Amino acid sequence: MASPKDPIRPALRALARNGIGEVARLGLGQSDVIPLWFGESDRVTPAFIRDAAKRALDEGRTFYTFANGIPELRRAIVDFHHRYQGVALSPERISVPGAAMLGVRIALQCLIETGDNVVVVAPIWPNIFEAVRASGGEPRLVMLEPEDAGAGWRLDLQAIARACDDRTKAIFVASPGNPTGWVMSRSEQEALLAIARAEGIAIIADEVYGTLVYEGRAAPSFAALAGPNEPVFIIQSFSKAWAMTGWRLGWLIGPEDLYPKIAQLIAVNNTGATTFAQWGGLAAITEGDDFIAEMVACCREGRDVVDEFVRGHNAITWARPEGAFYGFLAIEGLTDSLSFAKALLAETRVGVAPGMAFGVPGDPEIERHIRICFAQDKTRLQEALDRLGRFVEEGRR
Repeated sequence: MASPKDPIRPALRALARNGIGEVARLGLGQSDVIPLWFGESDRVTPAFIRDAAKRALDEGRTFYTFANGIPELRRAIVDFHHRYQGVALSPERISVPGAAMLGVRIALQCLIETGDNVVVVAPIWPNIFEAVRASGGEPRLVMLEPEDAGAGWRLDLQAIARACDDRTKAIFVASPGNPTGWVMSRSEQEALLAIARAEGIAIIADEVYGTLVYEGRAAPSFAALAGPNEPVFIIQSFSKAWAMTGWRLGWLIGPEDLYPKIAQLIAVNNTGATTFAQWGGLAAITEGDDFIAEMVACCREGRDVVDEFVRGHNAITWARPEGAFYGFLAIEGLTDSLSFAKALLAETRVGVAPGMAFGVPGDPEIERHIRICFAQDKTRLQEALDRLGRFVEEGRR
């Protein structure tokens, strides 16, 4: 006889299927597909990083290590932030838990109890608001507003303030943004931090694309503004700038007084990042500045290819991104981005991410968009865009 009691958490059953994965599973690994759906370049991790990890393996660095990360890597991360952003951090604010997404989860574990909410600046990568739901919280999406004539995106700070209440534990913001490429200004960061301080809530800042910007060396960082023990959590990753998506390695900047507690949370999540992978990360962050510059140059070329494509198609527009490596393309007349992405894949063998994945499905502003990753070989990128353009034009006839 079946028990009337269901032991499975309702929050788990309520998790939505990721729209990006729903499209990708239809063509993943198929050689004739040009995949622009995921947030990664087509470049292999540089040899000097791979070789460092191999040496660590050959030296037998396969044992448990510090939950917060090896000291050499944490010190190198401190140097990296000073080099790129001019900020002085204590190593006791740096933790290397594994993947950057685990850093997000640990930040949420520091803050969220069942019934709490997180105000999330969107459009945003769907794993973020689903992570809030998986933690028992409610994500409250506040949408960036498109500026006139595709000039960019605007953050409504008053809308952020209105979305906060006595159960709001954090504001989550990604800059440079995925999927928009929007970059938050220093003055906007100061204003958002002022709201958080006044309301007694935390900020979780996704800054994983911080060095992939097209003006200046790095995007503004909350690390330059927050005090050492303020509830500001900054997420960073090796995945994007150093082409290390498969390594699952990132870091978390948190309040110094929580450093021991964050170590405890890491221990109960995964015991710590893979030891030999951290030595690869050390090589990346100490020897990889030239590679970052190459990646930015590659992305700039990809952005120019997309910009020229958009200019040639009246039915396709975008706000030219200031950072990251995505095109968030608006298509005239599009009302169902998931169906569009599936049909595009089936008919042209081009894989894109549906706009609905980055906000509330059914929202007309979200549904008229698709996302592409332009950190790709220019020839393949151009071929994919040509197929997309023909598909859109044929659909309008």
